[in-house]
Amino acid sequence: MNTSALSIHTLTKAYGALTALDSFNLEVDQGSIFGLLGPNGAGKTTLIRILTTLMRQSSGSATIEGFDIFQSGQEIRRIIGVVSQENSLDRYLTARENLELHARLHGMERRLYAPRIDELLELMGLSGRQKDFPDTFSGGMQRRLVIARALVHLPRVLFLDEPTTGLDPQSRRAVWEYIRSLAGKMTIFLTTHYLEEAEQLCDRIAIMDHGKLIAIGSTQELKDHLNGATVYEIDFAEGAAHSAELLGNMPCVIDIKQIGNKVVVTLECWECLAEIVTALNGAPVRRISLQERTLEDVFISLTGEKVRE
Repeated sequence: MNTSALSIHTLTKAYGALTALDSFNLEVDQGSIFGLLGPNGAGKTTLIRILTTLMRQSSGSATIEGFDIFQSGQEIRRIIGVVSQENSLDRYLTARENLELHARLHGMERRLYAPRIDELLELMGLSGRQKDFPDTFSGGMQRRLVIARALVHLPRVLFLDEPTTGLDPQSRRAVWEYIRSLAGKMTIFLTTHYLEEAEQLCDRIAIMDHGKLIAIGSTQELKDHLNGATVYEIDFAEGAAHSAELLGNMPCVIDIKQIGNKVVVTLECWECLAEIVTALNGAPVRRISLQERTLEDVFISLTGEKVRE
């Protein structure tokens, strides 16, 4: 039975009249990869800053591996790794020196950190640039170096705040594979705007908005919460426009879109499909397929479609 690596109870952070975190509760199992999603301004970064001891909460409590964030900040900083959104590399040190400094600050001996740094530089594709300064790196390369630095001291809990922002697809996939390889060895707490990233990596996912936790579960559990309308894609050999007009007048059809020879139809419920098939009798239908709900569908249904500042 897993025990909690992170335990958060009624955590609140207020800035005057603005409440960034509102009685937030969460448990994260040891060795799991946990994802936190939310629109801009939902409170994700505030939560991570509090958990990593960079900010004090207004009220509530939290522990990391049993250490209280308010009373045991020094102990927590020894056992966590952090990849923040900001680039905090030392511009006057080479890539390797940045990693070596981090290792020494964590009390690692050279015989331990030297091979570890070699491994991480190779993983991130930076071995050939290890003697260069970060200012000469592209944004993606700097991001890879920040991730490598957070992993040098083998943290027990790794916080990744939008870790793959700015990475090209190949680099992102390489980071994903490495994160997967860490599962069970350390607890990983991930925030991301890439919903595919959360779906690919995370054992459990929480969605927050306006400082509150609004949903939590596995990807499939979150998808199962979506009730009601179902979406089908109908592929026609010809005459898609005529069929779209016909279907659009049916009472069970909520929405309909035509894309070339395909018609995407949203129905009130799956039982309505029989009416659709009957109405299309004689039409040159090649295929009717159910469109599976995505994590993006869940996210939008819970947080709305409006763009956030």
